[in-house]
Amino acid sequence: MSDMKRQCGLSMIELLIALAISSFLILGITQVYIDNQRHYLFQQSQSGNLDSGRFAALLLDQYLGKAGYRRTPSSLLETSFPERAASGGCMAFSAGASVTSLDASQGTGFCIRYQPQVSGDLDCQGVASSTTFTQAFPPNLTASDLIVLAFKYEPGASTELQNGKLLCKSLNATTPQFTEQLTGIADMRVDFGVGSTDVLSKEVTSYVTQSAWTTSSGGIRSVRYSLLLASRTGQRDSDDSKILTDWLASAPADTKTRIQSGDSKRIYQVVGSTQTVRNLMP
Repeated sequence: MSDMKRQCGLSMIELLIALAISSFLILGITQVYIDNQRHYLFQQSQSGNLDSGRFAALLLDQYLGKAGYRRTPSSLLETSFPERAASGGCMAFSAGASVTSLDASQGTGFCIRYQPQVSGDLDCQGVASSTTFTQAFPPNLTASDLIVLAFKYEPGASTELQNGKLLCKSLNATTPQFTEQLTGIADMRVDFGVGSTDVLSKEVTSYVTQSAWTTSSGGIRSVRYSLLLASRTGQRDSDDSKILTDWLASAPADTKTRIQSGDSKRIYQVVGSTQTVRNLMP
């Protein structure tokens, strides 16, 4: 009788054990991948908020720094910045004023004006000023030479907080239209620092909200703004966000309702600054 060949291979029990071990390994690797993916998306969202916040601060600070600029420093403020009636969504500029509020019907924002620094100075929409300088300190600049800009916040729908926009338009244009400067803004606040009506007084005595400010509140000597940046939905692990909670603590009821209903675990970032107005503060 011939010897029977010995069979080699895996038994059913060995195969099941191998499959079980492989399953645990695959589950572990999958969890690591999911965690890394979630961490990557969180970092991307946070980075997007930070980039948008830096750009917004750079843009607003740049133009607020121009407000009240005079090409000829020796000219009087009242001469360089004469009284201007309300128009284009901006409230009236008093004589000597270079900042005023956006009309309440237009929403959150402010308006500024300044003399062009160079020939063909570009505004926020990239349009060149028609003013041309032939000497260093021109004595005859008029109100028509002033660049007048309006900045406005346009909120997104409650389900699309990340689509809130910062808009700007030049009132020098034949048909002024707002153009988008930045998106990703869930909310914006603007406060005005006011002081004495005396032009020579260089002091901020109090801050009032944009909605409460009127031309009789006193000249605007500083502008304080705050922006709430928001990512897309589903980027936050926890239900609560301290940044959002702190922001909503002082938000109006309608704004609070809009943001809360559109939260959906977004990631938030707050950026803000206070800029004093040229020539009106030390």
